[in-house]
Amino acid sequence: MSRKLTVKEILGSRGKNKLTEIYTHNALEAEACETAGVDMIITSEMNDYNRIRSAAPNTFFTVGLRYGAHLDEHSILKRCFYLMNEGADAIYCPQSTRFIKAIADEGIPVIAHSGFIPYKSTHYGGFNAVGKTNMEAKKILAEIIRIKEAGAFAVELEIVPSKVAAEISKAVDIFLIGMGSGVVCDAQYLFSEDVLGYNKGHIPRHAKVYSDLHKDFEALKNKAAQAYTNFVKDVKDLKYPSLEHNINIEDTELKQFSDFIKTRNI
Repeated sequence: MSRKLTVKEILGSRGKNKLTEIYTHNALEAEACETAGVDMIITSEMNDYNRIRSAAPNTFFTVGLRYGAHLDEHSILKRCFYLMNEGADAIYCPQSTRFIKAIADEGIPVIAHSGFIPYKSTHYGGFNAVGKTNMEAKKILAEIIRIKEAGAFAVELEIVPSKVAAEISKAVDIFLIGMGSGVVCDAQYLFSEDVLGYNKGHIPRHAKVYSDLHKDFEALKNKAAQAYTNFVKDVKDLKYPSLEHNINIEDTELKQFSDFIKTRNI
């Protein structure tokens, strides 16, 4: 059984070995990640993080806060302390450095986000890579410096040119969790639906599909639907429940009960 990483060990891996991170939606994915030796997993506070934690007790586990759900330092700290008490090892904070600093000042390991940020895509003209110009790259660098100064130990760097990521890695001593930002990043991060092949929508260019669970899920769904169809048919045809499913009562007990009903004029 593997031992869960600490923040110190994660930071100490920079320049030595690459780590892995997977976004997990449920306990099944989390348990599979731990079995496979994935170093870190992450989920949203909107998911069942308790079951995910229980399924992968020896894997470094980050819980992501929902963007805009916690609008002052008091509420965000209250939520972070609660999540840490529930088993989180770190908190992903999608909000400004004011909130990142508040969390880090309490000694809670916090991860931030830079580069392309999906919920801010309107600023980039849609779902596009960022950092492809000198001006954009400088903005990302400045943001990561602010994130580092606020106290985050790591930052997710999403769909940024790999050469830009390499320059940022040299310039700022912060753990880079790369998603589509090149091999230079300290960890590589993908979503389960892309790795497992059940993403029904667009598969990002940076993602790599390692399985085809979509077909398996479809076959499972069809098999389940057939079972439900058979159940409905049996009920309509009075084939279920049958005698083997009934609970018996002694005839004398039933007669006494029937006589009781008659005396009540029900």
